[in-house]
Amino acid sequence: MSRKEFRDLASPEAAREAIDSLSLEGGIDRVELEDARGRVLVARLDAELDVPGFDRASLDGYALRARDTFGADEADPARLEVVGAVHAGEEPTIDLEAGQAVEISTGAVMPSGADAMVPVERTDRVEPRSTDSANGDAVSETAEDGDEVLIRTSVAPGDNVMFAGADVAAGERALGPGTTITPRDIGLLSALGVDEVPVRAKPRVGIVSTGDELVRPGGDLDSERGEIYDVNSYTIAAGVEDAGGEAVLYPHAGDDQDEMERVLREAADECDLVLSSGSTSASAVDVIYRIIEEQGELLLHGVSVKPGKPMLVGRLESSAYVGLPGYPVSAMMVFRTFVAPAIRKAAGLAAPKAATVSGRMARSERYAEGRLRLMPVGLVTSGPSEPAHESAGVDGDGKTLVYPVDKGSGATTSLAEADGVVTVDPETDYLEEGESVTVDLFSPDVQPPTLLGVGEDDPTMNRLLDGLENPRYLSVGSRPAVRRLREGVPDVAVIAGPLERALEAEEIGRWSREWGLVVRPGNPQELEGLAELVDRDLRFVNRTTDSGLRSSLEAAVDDLAADRGRDRQELIAAIDGFDLGLRAHESPARKVIAGDADAGVGLRATADRLNLGFVPLGDQPVRVFANPDRTAKESVQELAAALEEPPTEH
Repeated sequence: MSRKEFRDLASPEAAREAIDSLSLEGGIDRVELEDARGRVLVARLDAELDVPGFDRASLDGYALRARDTFGADEADPARLEVVGAVHAGEEPTIDLEAGQAVEISTGAVMPSGADAMVPVERTDRVEPRSTDSANGDAVSETAEDGDEVLIRTSVAPGDNVMFAGADVAAGERALGPGTTITPRDIGLLSALGVDEVPVRAKPRVGIVSTGDELVRPGGDLDSERGEIYDVNSYTIAAGVEDAGGEAVLYPHAGDDQDEMERVLREAADECDLVLSSGSTSASAVDVIYRIIEEQGELLLHGVSVKPGKPMLVGRLESSAYVGLPGYPVSAMMVFRTFVAPAIRKAAGLAAPKAATVSGRMARSERYAEGRLRLMPVGLVTSGPSEPAHESAGVDGDGKTLVYPVDKGSGATTSLAEADGVVTVDPETDYLEEGESVTVDLFSPDVQPPTLLGVGEDDPTMNRLLDGLENPRYLSVGSRPAVRRLREGVPDVAVIAGPLERALEAEEIGRWSREWGLVVRPGNPQELEGLAELVDRDLRFVNRTTDSGLRSSLEAAVDDLAADRGRDRQELIAAIDGFDLGLRAHESPARKVIAGDADAGVGLRATADRLNLGFVPLGDQPVRVFANPDRTAKESVQELAAALEEPPTEH
């Protein structure tokens, strides 16, 4: 199979134009009112009736003729005969005459003859006055015979009355096309008796992940075959739903061209847009672009953007098609930048409110590839004062530091550990430390971490972080933590093992952890120490050179070499697997569990948790250093307080 080469990369503007030329609209749906929130109307809705459909009382009180209250006040109230009562939901049967009033409830229909109402708090209910026919004395009648009410204020016609159509009049324009229906609009439509509305159909977006190595979450991985869980299908589906589309996940297609074509055709037949991830690069096994060329129309292949160069745009049958790169960071960056806006437009939704924050680069960053760069970044506040930004929870006055979060396009945590994106122009080769940049936040509700920590992967530190609100911890290892702390990026750094030279930082706490060799249960190889790894044919797995455990192990090798009077490199060369370094503190232990190693460097806490054997080699100090400029920061003080009680290893 011939290899497709990237030659003339399309500009980002050309990519947007190509996507805009595709039709993603899904037509019209009629949805029930309870399902209408967030949907977009496609036609004007006019009121078919008055709201309210009758004259109604605005308050509890008495309905009356306004002229009967003229001149009334506290000193000289008007006295009216109460001839009945009207409650909400009742049809009044009274025809009010001069000198009469009707007790009325809020929302009740005004009786005939009444043109105003008086609130109950401006009235007094009294017994009627009557004269005995025989002797002229006043006598009382029962309430059933008709009480009277004293009106202690005057009102004008229409006071405290909502007339028919005062809210919405029949024939009025209620909601226009393009309205995104809110809960308030639901209330209006309910008042109009509308139970179904015509809305723009959500674009149906078919999602197809390709690659023989992919397994859906929940399935069994065969790491020996290089299998990995399918990340893109679910992250892209969530992005589609967030942009207003309807995500449809299809069975993942392998790298077989016939199977890939079958799944893509099925998705194109059922959806307005098909998104695939993977199989878009210039490799000989990446064949999607050939399918689009042969079965549809390929508009472009390759965009001058990083990450995301191997992007496809085209048509397949009657459906629009966009091919995303396979690496999760590349796929999501391309989706967010190019595809999500097109889905929102097709759904009739306005672009989301811009959520940006200004900050300064925490360290310099070199970039000279001549492509638009979409750089994931994290945020950290640099001082003790942390006023909330209206959309981001951070300040925008220069106290916000911006640091790149870039583990490569294949690392899913590059986005999970980032707060937003800095767009770097192709002409920009270098971002200086302290340079002002604008960060496009992933969403308006992004909350940057209260504490940014870096350093050793350690179970005790993990427990300490659980007691803090919204911390972020980057397990970069002890040596990179020293470098980053010197650069001034993190709030705290966690460093295990020996320090090569003193740090200009404040130590806010420490603990000790027992380290050694993690072995199979029962120690079947009967290891007693480091010497067996040198003298016997055993398989070993190490930590990366960034790890404090690796530093302590190398120091132990130096001591053994000195005892034997040999060169340390000879001993290192004799240990099978010494140079196989894994990043996390549990990773060597899991190699032992899998049978891929006889021993691995690790912690007693790890061995105990995983029910493995352990050969102790020593105790290692773990120290927490605070950035000297951040010691007054509230979250740093909270961590320091937690460290005052020495952590114990579990």
